[in-house]
Amino acid sequence: MLKRRATERARKGYPILVLEDFVKEPKLPEGTLVQCIDEHKKFVAIAYLAKQNKGDGWILTTNQTEMINQNFFEKLFKEAMDQRSIFKLNEQTTAYRVFNGEGDGLGGLTIDFYDNYYVFSWYSKGIYTHRELILKAFKAVVSDSKGLYEKNRFETTTKPKTDLIFGESAPEPLVILENGINYATYLDDGLMTGIFLDQRDVRQSLLEKYAMGKTVLNTFSYTGAFSVAAALGGAIKTTSVDLAKRSLPKTVEQFEINSLDVNDHVIRVMDVFDYFKYAIRHKLTFDVVVVDPPSFARSKKRTFSAAKDYANLLEEVIQLTKPKGIIVASTNAANVTTDKFKGFIEEAFKKQNKSYTIEETYTLPADFKINPEFTQGDYLKVFIIRKK
Repeated sequence: MLKRRATERARKGYPILVLEDFVKEPKLPEGTLVQCIDEHKKFVAIAYLAKQNKGDGWILTTNQTEMINQNFFEKLFKEAMDQRSIFKLNEQTTAYRVFNGEGDGLGGLTIDFYDNYYVFSWYSKGIYTHRELILKAFKAVVSDSKGLYEKNRFETTTKPKTDLIFGESAPEPLVILENGINYATYLDDGLMTGIFLDQRDVRQSLLEKYAMGKTVLNTFSYTGAFSVAAALGGAIKTTSVDLAKRSLPKTVEQFEINSLDVNDHVIRVMDVFDYFKYAIRHKLTFDVVVVDPPSFARSKKRTFSAAKDYANLLEEVIQLTKPKGIIVASTNAANVTTDKFKGFIEEAFKKQNKSYTIEETYTLPADFKINPEFTQGDYLKVFIIRKK
């Protein structure tokens, strides 16, 4: 039985349930399908129980006659594929999201397309208990996949030897296209593949509008995707900075598969905050600075939380940005709202006694479908800022 407020939210299409929503906490195994009723014992929804982030269950349907079987999942996958048909036709982009959790009607699961390979990400033990049925439904709808991979993004004691669960192994690297740019991806190398697909539109903007003839600093650069986009967009020099040792060979690889001379660019394996000190000491400034930190990160020296530390991070970035320069400020922290993020920008510029204009804003691209009742799902916030 759900409390009144939870009942109202569920009937409007809000997809997640928390323990406080239940009149009495259900003591059932994760993955259990439950029928939710209101205080008058009238049907509200069918949900599955699962611990994921701050949630305890996901609503599957508010239709009392709907059966949660293979047909149910097939219908979801068919609709999702139909809605991405425009991406299938785009020969310049061969990697995108084909199924986005609650945005496509099934919280706890995302599926990404990488040039005819598919990567499933399971976000809870609860959804994973329905794995066999879900995979069977997917294979019934998608018959032309070369291979299926899976990532378990919940705590588990067992680690399989390979993430490949069906079909043939993808080449290593699997070179995908994004807006005509080559990117090296690895589908069987931990939870990450080498590229964050949700930043596609932002990279295109950098490529087409902001890179030509400019010097670009890419902080928290990962595998250098923004750096490559900037270089192909005509940047005269890029500097990529990331603490992870593997960022160096990974970034070199991205430049080389695009026939770019890596010697024209700088790659630094170091703490971004140490690099800021180094750059200020050496009076280095840049025309464009990309800042896309993780929501939370811990190194030997410090802990970074986007919700607490982003404004301070931006202050450093402002000092390294030339007058009339561009800052690409991004966060994927779901607990940082758009208004809060704007506040960080305002605070940082105020403290540095500088003014700015916001040129463009970006949220998730069209393939990352959102449930309009679940605003937390639209986690990406990107502001392209011009320093005056």
